[in-house]
Amino acid sequence: MFDASAVVAGLDVHKTSTRVVAVQGDRLVWEGTVASDPPLVEAALRRVGVIACCYEAGPTGFGLARHLSAVGIRCDVVAPGLVWRRPGDRVKTDPRDARRLASQFAGGMLEAIFVPPVATEALRDLVRAREDARHDRMRARARLGKFLLRHGRLMPTQSWSVERRAWIGQQRFDEATAQAALDDYVCAVDLVDRRIELLEHHLADAATEGPNAELVARLRCLRGVDTLTAVGLAAEIGDFERFPTAERFMSFVGLVPSEHSSGEQRTLGSITKAGNQHVRRLLVEASWNHRRRPAASYTIQRRRRDQHPLAVERAMRAEQRLHRRWVRMRGRGKDERTIVVAIARELAGFVWATATDQPLSPTT
Repeated sequence: MFDASAVVAGLDVHKTSTRVVAVQGDRLVWEGTVASDPPLVEAALRRVGVIACCYEAGPTGFGLARHLSAVGIRCDVVAPGLVWRRPGDRVKTDPRDARRLASQFAGGMLEAIFVPPVATEALRDLVRAREDARHDRMRARARLGKFLLRHGRLMPTQSWSVERRAWIGQQRFDEATAQAALDDYVCAVDLVDRRIELLEHHLADAATEGPNAELVARLRCLRGVDTLTAVGLAAEIGDFERFPTAERFMSFVGLVPSEHSSGEQRTLGSITKAGNQHVRRLLVEASWNHRRRPAASYTIQRRRRDQHPLAVERAMRAEQRLHRRWVRMRGRGKDERTIVVAIARELAGFVWATATDQPLSPTT
């Protein structure tokens, strides 16, 4: 919360214009619209003596926040979901949004999100480009499979393999138009496959070079966490030190149970699914590896080679502990989907401990 004499501002930032509302306590100091150019926004804030401002995270990114912070004006980026709105309020305008931000920011009611460094954001863009390409490949393969099914041709094998791709390449249609459609669908699948190969090549380079190389190498010691998962975690989280405890990190990725408690009654529900969806998916996918008994395979031994002994020991403790829990929960008749989420929650704790280089606990 700011001092009553401090002038703070709420910004409603759009592609071409930014609405600025500056307040001092409960008093409106200035309100106006400027072009969405960081130096122009800075000049408007300096004219009225603004010492701090905020705006909602959105498609305009973090460029404005970085510029204002560099010139000495505190600029917080807040999550839109945490901005309080009156129930039933169906009037939304730029001035109202900016006033709402200004008043809540002055009262200390808004929590800032993490603004990543430029290098981390660039790596995050690369990770998300690969994620977009993965979704494009799923859609392209589905379209091709449905086209062949409509013509009574069932693809062999249960997954996309070399055998299936060879079978598709042998398909021919008597009608030239149907053959042209098949060629287009196949071309779309092959094109997105090449896109993913290129993106994964760049991600592999990022895993061994740059500021995140050491962190990625430590995370790869964990079972189920290889290059793509480790780079994704490093890019999406950025600074693991901003989470003081493992529980806070688990909560951030939405793997803790929801709760509805009143009086002496406490009810826990399904996981919250709050926070970063991509990180949550990566952790859940990695957790499926712990259903099998731990084994010192050549692949994981190669990932742990030349790593710090504490990181290797923590990873070995993690795989033993998580597998034991999987076996215990399966023995109690738990559904596998419930088990894997519980394992992902504990795996998140080990990821946090590895990233922040926590001392080993004798009880782990």
